[in-house]
Amino acid sequence: MAESVTLTTEPREAGGSRVARRLRRQDPPRIPAVVYGHKEAVLNLSLLEEELVKALRHGARVIELKVGGKDEQTLIQEVQYDHLGLEILHVDFRRVSKDEKVVVTVRLELKGLAPGVTAGGVLDQPIHALHVECLALSLPDSIRVNINELQIGSVIHVKDLTLPPGVKAMDDADAVVVQVKAPEAEPTPGAEVPGAAGAVEPEVITRRAAEDKEGEGEK
Repeated sequence: MAESVTLTTEPREAGGSRVARRLRRQDPPRIPAVVYGHKEAVLNLSLLEEELVKALRHGARVIELKVGGKDEQTLIQEVQYDHLGLEILHVDFRRVSKDEKVVVTVRLELKGLAPGVTAGGVLDQPIHALHVECLALSLPDSIRVNINELQIGSVIHVKDLTLPPGVKAMDDADAVVVQVKAPEAEPTPGAEVPGAAGAVEPEVITRRAAEDKEGEGEK
């Protein structure tokens, strides 16, 4: 289950990039954020960058925000980063309740070693995160995928995954999560390349045309 973290906030004035830059340049730096949902007023807040980064590093998704004298149970909806993906620019929080179901993406975590890979196969993982529906407070950190029995040609579909209680996959049940493909055959040295013989044909036609013209000139 995802770890629930409590963060203290401060109100901030609504504004654009100038207000956001001023917050991030404070000492200690703060990150601008908004809280919305449940048909309640949108709140403009700021959080300490250090505390937010620590929560994200530990995989926190459900956040209890201290807003004045009120606690807001929220879910991290979006984290905006700079163009390098390093600095946090803004965070959106969505209000949730304990008995509310949410649809979110959860990362897939491969566990084990596939025998097919040891035998020379190639591991292919088309899906790295799964869309799931569950109670907000039962949101898993990740979904583990056991690949210990994957041989060459074996496939694990969404419908084959073992999900935590109360968690429902929203993706196509037949979608391929991970598989072990047979290695591609390398071309045999000296083997004839398809189409290579036909490649000399234009040269032969051109030579014959030139010979015909020479013959006409001798007449």
